[in-house]
Amino acid sequence: MELTPDTQASPGPEALPLPEARRLANAQDALAAAHALAARAAPGAVARDRDRLLPWAELEAFSASGLGAISVPAEHGGAGVGASTLADVIAVLARADGSLGQIPQNHFYALEVLRVGGTPGQQALIHEQVLRGARLGNALAEVGHKDFQRRTRLHRADGSAPRGDPARNDERLYVSGRKFYCTGALYAHWIPTLVVSPDDPRRSWLAFIPAGSPGVTITDDWDGFGQRVTGSGSVSFDQVLVRPEWIVPFSDSFIRATTIGPVAQIMHAAIDLGIGWSAWDDMLQGIRERARPWIDAGVHEARQDPLTIQQVGEVSIRLRAAQALLRRAGRITESAQAAPSEATVAAASVAVAEARVLTTTASLLASNALFELSGTSSTLDELGLDRHWRNARTHTLHDPVRWKYHAVGNYYLNDTFPPRHGAL
Repeated sequence: MELTPDTQASPGPEALPLPEARRLANAQDALAAAHALAARAAPGAVARDRDRLLPWAELEAFSASGLGAISVPAEHGGAGVGASTLADVIAVLARADGSLGQIPQNHFYALEVLRVGGTPGQQALIHEQVLRGARLGNALAEVGHKDFQRRTRLHRADGSAPRGDPARNDERLYVSGRKFYCTGALYAHWIPTLVVSPDDPRRSWLAFIPAGSPGVTITDDWDGFGQRVTGSGSVSFDQVLVRPEWIVPFSDSFIRATTIGPVAQIMHAAIDLGIGWSAWDDMLQGIRERARPWIDAGVHEARQDPLTIQQVGEVSIRLRAAQALLRRAGRITESAQAAPSEATVAAASVAVAEARVLTTTASLLASNALFELSGTSSTLDELGLDRHWRNARTHTLHDPVRWKYHAVGNYYLNDTFPPRHGAL
C-alpha cells in the first residue's frame, strides 16, 4: 500500500489531525495504561499476525492513552519516566503482541535524541505534538549497500551542503533519499529521518518530518516472516522541504557521552523479554491442555512428566534472570541519564548489553520450548503459536549478540569503554 501525500498540503504540524490524548502523571499511571492497552490488544494478536491486519485501532488507543508522552519531561507536561519504566511498558505491550511492542520503540528513541541534542524550542515543539497524541516513526536504516553509511541527504535546492548549522539556518533546506526498515512510519504523524550532509557523510542529523509532507512516500512493503504488522517498510523523500526547527543534531550527540544508545537498546531488550513471556504463557497452557506425557514417563498428564517439569524450570529461570538484568540495567541507565559522564554512560551501555544477551537467548529458548513441550498439536496453524519464534528470531537480528559479549568482556577485562552509537 502506498500513501502518497497531497502535493498542496502544508508540510507543517498545524496540518496534523491528532487524537485526544490523556495526560499520565507518573510511572504508576504509565504501567496501568500499558496493562489496559495490552489487555485490549492481546485477543487479536493471532489474527493480526496471520491475516496481516494492521493495528490501527490499537495504535490510536496507544495515542489516546497518553503512553506516547510518558518520557516527556515533567516541566513540559509529561510524566518524565526513566528508562526502567520505558522498558517495563514496552515489555508489557510486547507480551500482548510482539509487533505492537516494537512500534513505540522508535518513538521513544527519537524523544531521547531530542532530549539529548535538541534546543529548548525544538523540544517544546515536538513535546507539544506528542502530548497531543502524535506518534513518531523512524527512517534511519538504508539497504542496498554493504556499509553503514547513510546516503539520504540534507541539502539546499541546488543539491549542495547546508551552510553552517542547519538548525539555525534560515535558507530553504530539503531531504532526498530512500529508507527501509522504517518501523512505525506507516502509522506515524512525524517521521524522524537520519540525514547526512552531501559534503560530509560522517555528520548527521535527525530531521523530524511530518508524514504528510509533499515528497514523502510511505510504502508498506515489509514482508519479514516475523513482526509482520510493525509497518517496517520503506519511505522515500523527494526534495522534501524541512524547517530548521525540525533538524536535531545526531552524530554530534555521540561525540560526548550520552544515553541515546543505552535507552535505545534497553527497549529492544524489553521487546525480546515480552515475546519470551508471551511464549511462556502459551507454553504452560499447551502443556496443561493439549500435550501428552511421553510413554516412558509413567504418568497420566504431561504436567507430571519429570523431564517436562525440568525444562519448564529452565525456561522460567532464564526469563526471570533476563527480567532481573533488564531492571538492573534500567536503574543504571537512569543514573547515567541524571549524571552523564564517560564512566556512567559506559556502565549503562554494558549493563544493557548484558540484559540484551540474556533477553535474546531467553526469548528464543522460550519460543522453542513452547513447541517441544506442547507437542505436535502446537504446530496447528489456527493457534498461531509460531508467531512467538518468528517474532523473537526477527527482532533479535537487530544487532548481533556476539558483539554484546565482546563489549562486556572488553569492559571488565581491559577497562575498555564500549563505542558510542545507537546499538550499545
